Amino acid sequence: MSRFYEIEPTLENYWRSIILFGRNVASYKFALAKALYDLKDAGETVITLDKLAEPYSKHIAQHLILCDKQGTSENSRFLNACREFNANQITKDQLIDTTVKLGFNNVIDAFHNVHNQEVPTRFFIDDRKTKNGIVLTDAFYLLGEHFQYESLKNETEARWRLVETAWELNLPRHLIQIDYKEDTQELLADNKLRRVSVTSARPSLNGYQKGKCFYCFREISIDQSHPDFADVDHFFPHALRQCDPEKPVNGVANLVLSCTDCNRGENGKFEKLPAIDLLERLYSRNEYLITSHHPLRETLIAQTGYTSDQRRDYLQAAYNCSSLYYGVSKKWQPMKQGNAIF
Repeated sequence: MSRFYEIEPTLENYWRSIILFGRNVASYKFALAKALYDLKDAGETVITLDKLAEPYSKHIAQHLILCDKQGTSENSRFLNACREFNANQITKDQLIDTTVKLGFNNVIDAFHNVHNQEVPTRFFIDDRKTKNGIVLTDAFYLLGEHFQYESLKNETEARWRLVETAWELNLPRHLIQIDYKEDTQELLADNKLRRVSVTSARPSLNGYQKGKCFYCFREISIDQSHPDFADVDHFFPHALRQCDPEKPVNGVANLVLSCTDCNRGENGKFEKLPAIDLLERLYSRNEYLITSHHPLRETLIAQTGYTSDQRRDYLQAAYNCSSLYYGVSKKWQPMKQGNAIF
């Protein structure tokens, strides 16, 4: 896990470590992150629990409408209060009071913990004993000034949707598959009984690429209005199915985010097969996903192998097959636009 942020120790990657790799037993971490996004522009350093409670409970209540299961525990008095608010059985003030009392029991303590250790940079300090709230650090405000800040917001929502979908399907994790639907550019969860639209593919993948083009490391955006809006690309082109119709071409393991130049520019990839060092990069990116929690982790394991050696062999076999189809000498390599970060 530490390799994720030791390669490039930036504020964005510390934050992404929390959102992407933190333990998921309830959705409170995502709600807290989204509440902090909401409160940033107020410019206040000290956020009391009653101020934090309003956006925090709002996001939980909104997601309960999308998915009633917001954790692995069978019962939660706080979640029940959010459900009662949605049903107009309690007032907003009553919900906020309950949130202050019950909603922050574990999430504030655990927010910065990833794989049983704390990330090197804190985005807030727990000061409930003296100030009855939290104190936002300079790191959080600096995070808000970065190019990737808007993308981080979208990544948090996408991650939340993926996690709650796995809970909602309520089946053994190995039965849940995530595939890409090209016409809508969404990720769909398939539990063998029904297919459920989860979220857009871009915010689901962007964090694992640290906001950079998979191929050339140029900065990309997942904001559709931005000139550097990312493409979703298939590392192995669709023609891979000519070798093996069972290969999951639209599987998460084969999807990357690319700048438009690399994907379809003058010297772009199009249907070409990438060079061998890019295959190694795909393996490394997928291993980042494997160290995450379900459903992406379980999807990748089911599609590509249960051990790192099996996953490497799976990609090598697909590469060998594609090389024979396309020609062993016709490999595509982009011009490097930034530092290698994964």
